[in-house]
Amino acid sequence: MLAKDVKTGTVVVHEGNPCVIKGITVSSPSARGAATLYKFRARNLLTRNKVDITMKGTDVMNEADFSRREVQMLYSDMTHLFLMDKEDFQQFEVPLDDVEEELPYMTEGLEGIRAMIYNDACVGLELPTAVELTITQCDPGVKGNSATSRSKPATLETGLIVQVPEYIKEGERLKIDTRTGEFLARA
Repeated sequence: MLAKDVKTGTVVVHEGNPCVIKGITVSSPSARGAATLYKFRARNLLTRNKVDITMKGTDVMNEADFSRREVQMLYSDMTHLFLMDKEDFQQFEVPLDDVEEELPYMTEGLEGIRAMIYNDACVGLELPTAVELTITQCDPGVKGNSATSRSKPATLETGLIVQVPEYIKEGERLKIDTRTGEFLARA
């Protein structure tokens, strides 16, 4: 695939290792005849290191040969997260350090998680774009402040802290965007 066609979330091969694209910056030089440069911020799925890749739009990148499988979170302990493939019930054990970015959005039994499988091992997770979480702690709203657009911090069941409107109360379920970590709506 051409570098200009790569999107966030695509897994490509860079220096022989699969890397998932986390961010893309496009810079167009002003000189005539100069090529547009695409700067990719990626994460190596095997070593978990961040990688910066710079290419012209017409350069070719190879897509990594791996599969995405629908999985369900079973449980986690102090060191690992345990997932189960929903098709063949195979279980995967993933170190918590490898999924620290996804962990604040995950609860037991969460549906819609896809595991990236490379050489029969889970090398990454894709979460649904929005998840529902319950507020475990937040300050009460002040009467009369519901008309303003002020916000307050709320702690969710996974420990994630998000900014919510003042009218939201403790115990409510909220939809949270997993890409930005922002409050979307009441569930």
